[in-house]
Amino acid sequence: MINRTMVRTRVIQTLFAYYKDSDKTPGKARKELRKSFADTYDLYFILLDFANELTAYAQKQQEEQIGRARATHSGWTPNRRFVENRLAQKLFENRALRSRIQEQHLVWDSGMVAVSDIYKQLMESKYYKEYMEAEECTFEDDKRIWRQIYQHLLVNSESLSDALDEMEVTLDKSNWTVDADVILSYVIKTIKRFTEDSTPETPLLEMFDSEDELQFATDLLNKAIEGHDEFEVLINKHLKGWEADRIAYMDRVIVETALAEIVGFEQIPLTISLNEYIELAKEYSGDKSYMFVNGILTEILREMKNEGKFFKVLALK
Repeated sequence: MINRTMVRTRVIQTLFAYYKDSDKTPGKARKELRKSFADTYDLYFILLDFANELTAYAQKQQEEQIGRARATHSGWTPNRRFVENRLAQKLFENRALRSRIQEQHLVWDSGMVAVSDIYKQLMESKYYKEYMEAEECTFEDDKRIWRQIYQHLLVNSESLSDALDEMEVTLDKSNWTVDADVILSYVIKTIKRFTEDSTPETPLLEMFDSEDELQFATDLLNKAIEGHDEFEVLINKHLKGWEADRIAYMDRVIVETALAEIVGFEQIPLTISLNEYIELAKEYSGDKSYMFVNGILTEILREMKNEGKFFKVLALK
């Protein structure tokens, strides 16, 4: 699930905090990096478990309606299609999901305002009404309504963002708010994997896309820390045209991490490294940061090429 782009992001964030910490040690930084990965993985599970929370909330609302109907002798009969949705039931029964939720104490208690909000939006949606009113309902229909909920009601949801802010504090997690839309795409991918024959043993996504990613993350962090002094000298040497005291510290960290990757991982093509860190600067730093990152890296790598230090920078003009 956690791919190399996310690994680079986590390393940059960890380094940024590391250099600001007066009590910093490489061991502490490595520990924080591992925690950041675990937090991201927990977000995947708690967003998957939203299906259970919303279903339980819908069940409660329906029970209250039944109670009111009995009190007024209206004889109202509930439509239980949503609360008996088979995909939601399979997620609730999934052993990997239940185990992670219980072991990490991942609860929605401080995010229930979002559950209520999103339920109200769901009730007003066209796709929910069509789902509830259809003459027949297949397992694919049950899957589709949940994909629509995640895609239309949770992606870019202010309610969800506010809830995750609260839950980060309550559960001692980090990056949940900024990661939500990315992780939601993995939740939707997971839903697509379920079939009517899926059992409670159905596997969910692993924490990393491959076993190499954690090693890459640890090595990148170590190389960036080890090369910090040298990288700072290189950056300062090529600051012509830029005011040193006005360069965002995040931009420096991005450039240093990029240099650690370019110098330390010969198997990664230069163009991939450059493009990845320029895109990270666009996303996580100032409006013109990508121009600084691109410009400084280009100058430093051109110098490396002229000095014949690294074979993979020879493609630079």
